Amino acid sequence: MTTSIDPDVVQWREGTGGDLLVLLHGLGSNELDLFGLVPHLPAKFTVASLRAPLRYGPGFAWFEFGGAADPDDSELIDASTKAVLAWLDDLEQDYDRVHLLGFSQGGAVATQLARLAPERFASISHLASFVHPGAQSGDADLAAREPRMPVLSTLGDFDEVIGQARAALSASWLDEHFDVERHNYPRGHSIVQEELTDLVAFLERV
Repeated sequence: MTTSIDPDVVQWREGTGGDLLVLLHGLGSNELDLFGLVPHLPAKFTVASLRAPLRYGPGFAWFEFGGAADPDDSELIDASTKAVLAWLDDLEQDYDRVHLLGFSQGGAVATQLARLAPERFASISHLASFVHPGAQSGDADLAAREPRMPVLSTLGDFDEVIGQARAALSASWLDEHFDVERHNYPRGHSIVQEELTDLVAFLERV
Protein backbone atom coordinates (compact mmCIF):
# COMPACT_ATOMS: atom_id res chain seq x y z
CA MET A 1 0.00 0.00 0.00
CA THR A 2 1.34 3.41 -0.94
CA THR A 3 2.00 5.78 1.94
CA SER A 4 0.34 9.13 1.30
CA ILE A 5 -1.15 12.15 3.03
CA ASP A 6 -4.95 12.39 2.78
CA PRO A 7 -5.60 15.93 1.49
CA ASP A 8 -9.29 15.74 2.41
CA VAL A 9 -8.62 15.69 6.16
CA VAL A 10 -5.99 18.45 6.28
CA GLN A 11 -7.06 21.26 8.62
CA TRP A 12 -6.41 24.75 7.20
CA ARG A 13 -6.17 28.29 8.55
CA GLU A 14 -5.57 31.02 5.97
CA GLY A 15 -2.87 33.51 6.93
CA THR A 16 -2.19 37.15 6.14
CA GLY A 17 1.31 36.53 4.75
CA GLY A 18 2.98 34.28 2.22
CA ASP A 19 4.42 31.60 4.54
CA LEU A 20 3.03 28.12 5.21
CA LEU A 21 3.33 26.42 8.62
CA VAL A 22 2.84 22.63 8.51
CA LEU A 23 1.75 20.92 11.76
CA LEU A 24 2.81 17.30 12.38
CA HIS A 25 1.13 15.56 15.33
CA GLY A 26 2.49 12.94 17.68
CA LEU A 27 2.09 9.16 17.88
CA GLY A 28 -1.51 7.98 18.18
CA SER A 29 -3.01 11.42 17.59
CA ASN A 30 -4.54 13.11 14.56
CA GLU A 31 -4.77 16.33 12.57
CA LEU A 32 -7.10 17.99 15.08
CA ASP A 33 -4.65 17.83 17.98
CA LEU A 34 -2.08 20.53 17.15
CA PHE A 35 -4.72 22.48 15.25
CA GLY A 36 -5.94 23.53 18.69
CA LEU A 37 -2.86 25.77 18.87
CA VAL A 38 -3.90 27.77 15.82
CA PRO A 39 -5.75 30.61 17.61
CA HIS A 40 -2.48 31.41 19.39
CA LEU A 41 -0.16 31.22 16.35
CA PRO A 42 0.92 34.33 14.41
CA ALA A 43 -1.70 35.40 11.86
CA LYS A 44 0.93 35.80 9.15
CA PHE A 45 1.10 32.03 8.65
CA THR A 46 -1.24 29.93 6.58
CA VAL A 47 -1.45 26.77 8.72
CA ALA A 48 -2.00 23.22 7.52
CA SER A 49 -2.35 20.39 10.05
CA LEU A 50 -1.72 16.95 8.52
CA ARG A 51 -2.85 13.47 9.52
CA ALA A 52 -0.11 10.83 9.65
CA PRO A 53 -0.62 8.03 7.10
CA LEU A 54 -0.40 4.94 9.36
CA ARG A 55 -3.18 3.66 11.61
CA TYR A 56 -2.11 3.40 15.25
CA GLY A 57 -4.72 2.47 17.86
CA PRO A 58 -7.48 5.10 17.83
CA GLY A 59 -5.22 7.55 16.00
CA PHE A 60 -2.37 7.65 13.52
CA ALA A 61 1.41 7.35 13.33
CA TRP A 62 4.23 8.48 11.07
CA PHE A 63 6.25 5.36 11.92
CA GLU A 64 6.41 2.67 14.59
CA PHE A 65 8.98 1.48 17.10
CA GLY A 66 9.50 -1.90 18.74
CA GLY A 67 9.79 -5.50 17.70
CA ALA A 68 12.95 -6.87 16.16
CA ALA A 69 13.36 -3.92 13.79
CA ASP A 70 16.69 -2.13 13.64
CA PRO A 71 16.18 1.18 15.51
CA ASP A 72 18.30 2.86 12.81
CA ASP A 73 15.94 1.60 10.08
CA SER A 74 14.40 4.67 8.48
CA GLU A 75 12.10 2.94 5.95
CA LEU A 76 8.80 3.91 7.62
CA ILE A 77 9.75 7.45 8.62
CA ASP A 78 11.23 8.06 5.18
CA ALA A 79 8.02 6.83 3.53
CA SER A 80 5.96 9.24 5.61
CA THR A 81 8.46 12.03 5.01
CA LYS A 82 8.32 11.52 1.25
CA ALA A 83 4.52 11.50 1.50
CA VAL A 84 4.65 14.98 3.08
CA LEU A 85 7.00 16.18 0.33
CA ALA A 86 4.63 14.79 -2.31
CA TRP A 87 1.69 16.54 -0.63
CA LEU A 88 3.61 19.82 -0.71
CA ASP A 89 4.40 19.29 -4.39
CA ASP A 90 0.70 18.84 -5.14
CA LEU A 91 -0.45 22.08 -3.50
CA GLU A 92 -2.07 24.45 -5.95
CA GLN A 93 -0.74 27.54 -4.18
CA ASP A 94 2.93 28.47 -3.99
CA TYR A 95 4.21 29.79 -0.66
CA ASP A 96 7.16 32.08 -0.04
CA ARG A 97 8.56 29.80 2.65
CA VAL A 98 7.52 26.58 4.39
CA HIS A 99 7.95 26.10 8.16
CA LEU A 100 7.48 22.90 10.17
CA LEU A 101 6.03 22.39 13.64
CA GLY A 102 6.13 18.88 15.05
CA PHE A 103 5.26 17.43 18.44
CA SER A 104 7.01 14.24 19.60
CA GLN A 105 7.04 11.82 16.67
CA GLY A 106 5.94 14.67 14.41
CA GLY A 107 9.07 16.58 15.41
CA ALA A 108 11.19 13.63 14.29
CA VAL A 109 9.41 13.78 10.94
CA ALA A 110 10.07 17.52 10.75
CA THR A 111 13.82 17.04 11.14
CA GLN A 112 13.72 14.12 8.71
CA LEU A 113 12.06 16.38 6.14
CA ALA A 114 14.90 18.87 6.49
CA ARG A 115 17.42 16.03 6.13
CA LEU A 116 15.85 14.79 2.90
CA ALA A 117 15.26 18.28 1.46
CA PRO A 118 17.81 20.58 3.17
CA GLU A 119 16.98 23.73 1.18
CA ARG A 120 13.21 23.42 1.22
CA PHE A 121 12.27 24.56 4.71
CA ALA A 122 12.69 27.84 6.59
CA SER A 123 12.40 26.77 10.26
CA ILE A 124 11.43 23.91 12.57
CA SER A 125 9.56 24.03 15.87
CA HIS A 126 10.69 20.77 17.49
CA LEU A 127 8.42 20.24 20.52
CA ALA A 128 8.96 17.43 23.06
CA SER A 129 10.75 15.51 20.36
CA PHE A 130 13.87 13.74 19.13
CA VAL A 131 15.90 13.05 16.00
CA HIS A 132 15.56 9.69 14.26
CA PRO A 133 18.88 7.80 14.35
CA GLY A 134 20.93 6.90 11.30
CA ALA A 135 22.51 8.96 8.53
CA GLN A 136 20.64 10.71 5.72
CA SER A 137 21.83 11.93 2.35
CA GLY A 138 21.19 15.59 3.12
CA ASP A 139 22.84 15.76 6.55
CA ALA A 140 26.06 17.39 5.35
CA ASP A 141 24.19 19.93 3.21
CA LEU A 142 21.94 20.75 6.16
CA ALA A 143 24.93 21.44 8.42
CA ALA A 144 26.58 23.53 5.69
CA ARG A 145 23.62 25.89 5.19
CA GLU A 146 24.54 29.53 5.73
CA PRO A 147 22.86 30.80 7.71
CA ARG A 148 21.78 27.58 9.37
CA MET A 149 18.09 26.79 9.64
CA PRO A 150 16.59 28.08 12.93
CA VAL A 151 15.14 25.41 15.20
CA LEU A 152 13.16 25.83 18.40
CA SER A 153 13.80 22.77 20.58
CA THR A 154 11.65 22.30 23.69
CA LEU A 155 11.90 19.51 26.25
CA GLY A 156 10.31 18.64 29.58
CA ASP A 157 12.38 17.90 32.67
CA PHE A 158 10.02 15.02 33.48
CA ASP A 159 9.36 13.74 29.95
CA GLU A 160 9.64 9.96 30.25
CA VAL A 161 8.40 9.39 26.70
CA ILE A 162 11.47 11.00 25.15
CA GLY A 163 13.85 10.10 27.97
CA GLN A 164 17.12 11.74 28.96
CA ALA A 165 19.41 9.55 26.84
CA ARG A 166 17.50 10.08 23.60
CA ALA A 167 17.06 13.78 24.38
CA ALA A 168 20.81 14.20 24.92
CA LEU A 169 21.70 12.44 21.65
CA SER A 170 19.13 14.48 19.76
CA ALA A 171 20.33 17.76 21.30
CA SER A 172 23.89 17.07 20.19
CA TRP A 173 22.76 16.24 16.65
CA LEU A 174 20.55 19.32 16.42
CA ASP A 175 23.43 21.55 17.53
CA GLU A 176 25.63 20.10 14.79
CA HIS A 177 23.10 20.79 12.01
CA PHE A 178 20.87 23.75 12.99
CA ASP A 179 20.83 27.13 14.69
CA VAL A 180 19.12 25.93 17.86
CA GLU A 181 17.11 27.89 20.40
CA ARG A 182 16.54 25.53 23.33
CA HIS A 183 14.06 25.73 26.21
CA ASN A 184 13.33 23.30 29.04
CA TYR A 185 10.22 23.28 31.21
CA PRO A 186 9.10 21.49 34.40
CA ARG A 187 6.63 19.28 32.52
CA GLY A 188 6.08 15.78 31.21
CA HIS A 189 5.18 14.91 27.63
CA SER A 190 2.93 17.84 26.83
CA ILE A 191 2.85 21.51 25.83
CA VAL A 192 2.60 24.10 28.60
CA GLN A 193 1.69 27.78 28.53
CA GLU A 194 5.26 29.06 28.93
CA GLU A 195 6.27 26.83 26.02
CA LEU A 196 3.47 28.19 23.87
CA THR A 197 4.65 31.74 24.64
CA ASP A 198 8.19 30.82 23.54
CA LEU A 199 6.83 29.13 20.42
CA VAL A 200 4.84 32.18 19.37
CA ALA A 201 7.86 34.45 19.95
CA PHE A 202 10.04 32.13 17.83
CA LEU A 203 7.51 32.04 14.99
CA GLU A 204 7.20 35.81 15.05
CA ARG A 205 10.96 36.08 14.46
CA VAL A 206 11.52 33.52 11.69
